[in-house]
Amino acid sequence: MKTPRLWSMLAIAGLLIACPAARADDAQPSAPVPDNLAPAALTGTLAKVRAAGTIALGYRDASVPFSYLNARNLPIGYSIELCKSLVSAIEDAVNRTLTIQWVPVTSDNRIDAVASGRVDLECGSTTSNLERQKRVAFSPIFFVAGTKVMVKKGSPIASFRDLAGRKVAVTAGTTNEKALRDLDRKFRLGIRLQVVPDHAQGFAQVTDGQADAFATDDVLLYGLIAEHAGSGGEYRVVGDYLSYDPYGIMFRKDDPQLAQVVKDAFQELAADGEIDRQYKRWFLRRLPSGTSLNLPMSAQLETIIQTMAGGEAQ
Repeated sequence: MKTPRLWSMLAIAGLLIACPAARADDAQPSAPVPDNLAPAALTGTLAKVRAAGTIALGYRDASVPFSYLNARNLPIGYSIELCKSLVSAIEDAVNRTLTIQWVPVTSDNRIDAVASGRVDLECGSTTSNLERQKRVAFSPIFFVAGTKVMVKKGSPIASFRDLAGRKVAVTAGTTNEKALRDLDRKFRLGIRLQVVPDHAQGFAQVTDGQADAFATDDVLLYGLIAEHAGSGGEYRVVGDYLSYDPYGIMFRKDDPQLAQVVKDAFQELAADGEIDRQYKRWFLRRLPSGTSLNLPMSAQLETIIQTMAGGEAQ
């Protein structure tokens, strides 16, 4: 994958550095160099990874099918594949092969991990919103989800009003936690929130009977149900959407070179059909576990990707 705008600038810089200086008596007056041909120096994350030869990718261990561990404990998923494509684009931009350093992150520490520089790209299921954009930057949108609740089959819970007085598991540091707290405050439901460190434990709270419901993004609920299809339990995702959650890849704020590479890369991934191919791989075909989410792309996401392909990344 190429990032033509940034790479052309860096190539010109290299040529200028490589040319031997002219002798003083041969010097001729020169015309000013146009702004668009001025040599560019690597800055921010691009300079960092070029010098180190490595790039740190944050991953989640239970965000099926976006970012999770396979049977060999290797990160896999829809977000992981998109991040690998971004790494290829970054390699083109810095003209160096990069070794990926995989760094586990949680819902609660992922934003700090990016802001502090512990990870360079966060490859999970992270909602891009105005509050978070104050601390980190986001790629164009590559999925749209929303908060719903999962219950055991036969549960009387069918809507958010049925959560009154119930024990509801929710993952720490998520927009889902905020949505449930806001909902509880607004309607005075008396929900007994049980905050857990990751999605797998939220699912287990319902499985073990420690919670009446688990609230997180609907697609993550479908993924967890699919992954546990052979465990003997039966679960349902119920109710209306309680939040709107567009996903993006996180990276450090105020890093214009990296932001341009990410934007250009996503436009190319959309234009050549790679995002669509990866979507079909992870949402319509069988996952490595043998199950399938069988979740067609929404009309909303189709429009977002078509717009992105046309050069108007969100």
